Amino acid sequence: MGKVHPQAIVSSPTYNITSKQETFTLWMKSLVLNGKGCTVFDSNGQIAYRVDNYNSNHRDQVHLMDQRGNTLFAILKKQYKLSRFWEGYKLPATRNDRKGPSFRVSKTYSISKWDSTYEVELGLDKNKPYNYKIKRSACKSSYKISDKFGVIIAELRRKKSTCGIDLGDDVFTMVVEPNIDLSLIMGVVVAYNLIKSKM
Repeated sequence: MGKVHPQAIVSSPTYNITSKQETFTLWMKSLVLNGKGCTVFDSNGQIAYRVDNYNSNHRDQVHLMDQRGNTLFAILKKQYKLSRFWEGYKLPATRNDRKGPSFRVSKTYSISKWDSTYEVELGLDKNKPYNYKIKRSACKSSYKISDKFGVIIAELRRKKSTCGIDLGDDVFTMVVEPNIDLSLIMGVVVAYNLIKSKM
């Protein structure tokens, strides 16, 4: 039987700000038996990030972890009046950190029922807010994250094998552009999939 966890790596890569375009495989499954979550592999097939929810009946809070199991973000479900959203809190918190969330992901409502845009508010913990948008494609099998200028910074689409076979509804290729905080983008992707009830 294969091991659930990767072997200890002497010099493990640190995923923070990208210096070049990065490609990941996002598998919407937890490595924990009967758990909910997702596992993210880098281009070398090593685990980069993971979400394991041991209590699949209670999904109001999940934790994004790095390859060693260190928690990067606590992602919590929130509700204010009629609106529901997810907020990400950066961990571990230091003495100088504010208690507020680092980001918030919510659905933007419009007259068109076909509109599938989601608002991402970032920098809330530093009082330097800026926005991203998540836009799902018409075929519903991919989505893009863009900055306030409309520049695409990350894109997710269903993964295909080298011979073009679709690997299923729960396996995605995620391409992230340079100079982007990978853990933050991953936190936003997790929050979006929680809104869509994908994990």
